[in-house]
Amino acid sequence: MSPWAVSSPCTPSCAAHAVPRLSGAERARRYAALAGALARGMAAGPRLADRRVMRARARAVIRALGLRLESSTPSLSVPRGPGAPGTLIVADHISWLDVIALLAVEPSMPLAKREVGQWPVFGELARKAGTQFIDRDGLRTLPRDVARLTATLRGGRSVLVFPQGTTWCTESGGGFRRATFQAAIDAGAPVRPVTITYLQHGRPSTVAAFLGDEDFATSLHRVISARDLTVRVTAHPELDPGERDRRALAAEAHAAICGTRPPVHV
Repeated sequence: MSPWAVSSPCTPSCAAHAVPRLSGAERARRYAALAGALARGMAAGPRLADRRVMRARARAVIRALGLRLESSTPSLSVPRGPGAPGTLIVADHISWLDVIALLAVEPSMPLAKREVGQWPVFGELARKAGTQFIDRDGLRTLPRDVARLTATLRGGRSVLVFPQGTTWCTESGGGFRRATFQAAIDAGAPVRPVTITYLQHGRPSTVAAFLGDEDFATSLHRVISARDLTVRVTAHPELDPGERDRRALAAEAHAAICGTRPPVHV
């Protein structure tokens, strides 16, 4: 099995609205607002990789989709002095919205599967934002990919990864792949575990989940139709790689993010 890839038993049937959907007119307004937000992002060109521009454009997309963003902290990177490495930000993975929500809190370099770069509009925006794409089925590229992540962290830039390797319908999904944690160890970079939670009317919701072989347009339409949707970003205390190996780091990060809750699928 590839160290990047894992299969999830979650299917599109897991994703459901917890409250009645928006009307057609309300959905149309959101689609129009999203088109405007994406056009402004495209117009930013290479400047989209700038931290302030990236945060502003991500927040504009969040607003256009009608989402409420809640964050436990204004920044996810661990404060360090000049010349210090960046932070490896690791989160559970539920939706394509995860990346946008996290970039709205902390601009960083996302790590994404190669297929994301082929998505219409969003794929081009991901490239402009400096996303590093990986081949989840490629074992031979693993040393090169880890070396690139290490170099990015050593250069002082934070990196965003989803170690679960695929999306699940809630944050208490599968275990973590360990490859990216080696980059943090090699760079001496702190690891920041982050839990992403979606709620409707304050109750846990699976409506934003992007699962199985579902196409992006279907998932986007469900999110556009969702009423009173909140994405909550909860940062946990950073982990210092210290004397830990990547197995221990991955286990500690997973415990921080998912707690002691049992997985939704076994």
